[in-house]
Amino acid sequence: MEKLSYEIEINAEPEKVWSVLWGDITYRQWTTAFTDGSFYEGTLEENNIIKFLDPKNNGMYSRVEKIIPNEEITFLHLGEIYEGVEVPQDWGEATEAYFLEENDNGTLLTTKIQTPAEFKEFFEEKFPKAMAIVKHLSENQL
Repeated sequence: MEKLSYEIEINAEPEKVWSVLWGDITYRQWTTAFTDGSFYEGTLEENNIIKFLDPKNNGMYSRVEKIIPNEEITFLHLGEIYEGVEVPQDWGEATEAYFLEENDNGTLLTTKIQTPAEFKEFFEEKFPKAMAIVKHLSENQL
């Protein structure tokens, strides 16, 4: 399992960054760094299953392990979705966590990922781009 971490300073309060991360319209904008047309289905509450999908109903599904609004959220990735069909995967502790820490400059957004080695290169390429979009949206939207 690879452990990856990404950080970015954002000149906006944590509530604004949170709303950019998880609001429907802005989520679709920043996740274009991964796949055009990305969206999620489900309610962000502990133990709920969330489906992260592309326009063809492909993606993955995860369980919300922990959520403290405007501070942190952790997903445990459970499997992939192919044309709407859930396919469980034995990924162990494959997690994706977002931490928002208020500071003098606004918010430090940290993302920590535990992923099978096969996905490391994808995340290394895409996550910095995604976080740059989150920063832009957080700092430039009303």
